[in-house]
Amino acid sequence: MSIQDAPMRDLPVRDLPRPLGDVAGADTRDADGLSVWPRSALPEHHGDVSVGGVSLAEAADRFGTPVYVLDEQEVRECCRTYRTAFPEADVVYAAKAFLSRAMAHWVQEEGLGLDVCSAGELALAVTTGFPPERIVLHGNAKSPEDLHAAFQLGVGRIVVDSTSEIARLAAITPAGSRQKVLVRVVPGIAAGGHAKVRTGTDDQKFGLSITDGSAQHAVTRILDQPHLELVGLHCHIGSRIASVKPYVAAVRRMVGLMARIRDQHGVALSQLDIGGGHAIAYRPGEESLSVGVLAGRVRAELEDGCARAGLPVPRLTLEPGRAIVGPAGVAVYRVLAVKRTGERTFVAVDGGMSDNPRPALYGVRYAPRLIGRATSAPPRLVTVVGRHCEAGDVLADEVALPGDVHPGDLLAVPAAGAYHLSMASGYNLVGRPPVVAVRDGIARVLVRRESLDDMSRRDVGL
Repeated sequence: MSIQDAPMRDLPVRDLPRPLGDVAGADTRDADGLSVWPRSALPEHHGDVSVGGVSLAEAADRFGTPVYVLDEQEVRECCRTYRTAFPEADVVYAAKAFLSRAMAHWVQEEGLGLDVCSAGELALAVTTGFPPERIVLHGNAKSPEDLHAAFQLGVGRIVVDSTSEIARLAAITPAGSRQKVLVRVVPGIAAGGHAKVRTGTDDQKFGLSITDGSAQHAVTRILDQPHLELVGLHCHIGSRIASVKPYVAAVRRMVGLMARIRDQHGVALSQLDIGGGHAIAYRPGEESLSVGVLAGRVRAELEDGCARAGLPVPRLTLEPGRAIVGPAGVAVYRVLAVKRTGERTFVAVDGGMSDNPRPALYGVRYAPRLIGRATSAPPRLVTVVGRHCEAGDVLADEVALPGDVHPGDLLAVPAAGAYHLSMASGYNLVGRPPVVAVRDGIARVLVRRESLDDMSRRDVGL
C-alpha cells in the first residue's frame, strides 16, 4: 500500500483555533456527539465522520484497522494555544505522549521545545533536525547511554532526579564545558486523575523531596561540581489534572525553596519548570484544564511570590504532552464479534490493550462511536473489549452503542492521540497500528503498521 500523500474526499475543514478548556460552540458539538473530537470533525452521510476533511470509514478501508488518525491542524492549534497563553515561557512538548519524525517537525515549526526521557526519543528528534539546545532530558533512572547521548548531541538541559546522577553527570562532562541542569523536586502535593499518575508526593519514584531535605542536599552537591551549572528547579506533580489549584500550590512551594537556596548559597536560580499533566476530556461532560486560566494564575503566583521573597522572577518552563496531541487523535477499530453473556453484551474489536493499555492501567474511560453506516436502532449498554487473552482487555466499559452493532462495523474512539502508540506492546504478536495524519482532505502515513516480518526479525535464534 502506498504511503504517499493522496487526496480522499474534498470536505470542508474548520480552521478556527479552539483554546483548550474553551466551551464555545459546545451546544452544537454536544448535539452531534463530537464535543471531545478534533475541531475539524464533522458528521457525514450514512453515519460517517470526517476528520481533517478525511472520511474515517474511507481511511479504515484504505489503511486497515486498527488505525490511529491524527489531525495535524489540531496539534498545531494546541501548540499555538500554549504559545499564546505563555508568551514569555519555554513550552516544551512531552515526547512520551507520542513521538514521530512528523510530530517533532510540527512542534519545532510551532515554536515549542521538546522534553525527552531516553536516548531513543532524543536521537529520533535530533536526527529529524530538532535543535538539541531546545531539548530537556529527564527521567528517574537515566541509563549511561541516555546521559552519553545527551552530551554527544548537545541537549540543552538535564533534570537531575537522584543524587547518584550528580557524580555520574560530572564525570562524563567534557573538560572545559558546563552542563546546565535542574533538580527535580517533590513538592508534597497530591494531584492527578489516578493514584498511578500522582507524582508530586513522597511515596513514588520520581524526584527529590523537600520534606526530608533530599532536594536541598542535591542542590548543595551540584553547586560543588565545577562542570555542572544549576540553572533552576523542576517539578511534575501528576497527570490528568483539571484544576489550576495544585499548580499554584506547587509554584508557591518551589519559590519558597528558591528563596532558601538564595539565602543559604547566595544563588538566585533563573529557571522554574512546573511540568505538565494537563487534563483533557475523554468523554462528553468531562473537565479539561483551561490553559488561559492556568497561565494567569501561575504567572500571578510566581510574580507575587518572588516579590515577597525578594527574588528575580525566573523564566518559566512547562511540559504539556497529552494536552497537545491527545485531542487530535482518533482510533478506529473494526468489530470482530458481538457476544451476549447473561445480562452483558460484549463487542470485541480487532485491537485492544496492545494498542491502548490505559483503561487497564489507569481506568481511563472512552466514548466510542459507531461510524460508517446510519442506524435507527435504539442504544444499549455494551462493553467494548479487545482481542487479547486477558480478562482485563477492556477498551470501554458500559457504553451506549446502537443495539444493532454487528461484526464488520467500525468503531471510532476520540481523544486517542496520547499514550496509545507510545505505550503499545507486542502482546500476542498482533502488531502495532499505523499512524495516519490528516489535513485538508489529504491522508498520509506517519508510522506504518508493524508487520509479522518486523516482529519475526527480532527473533534470531533457536
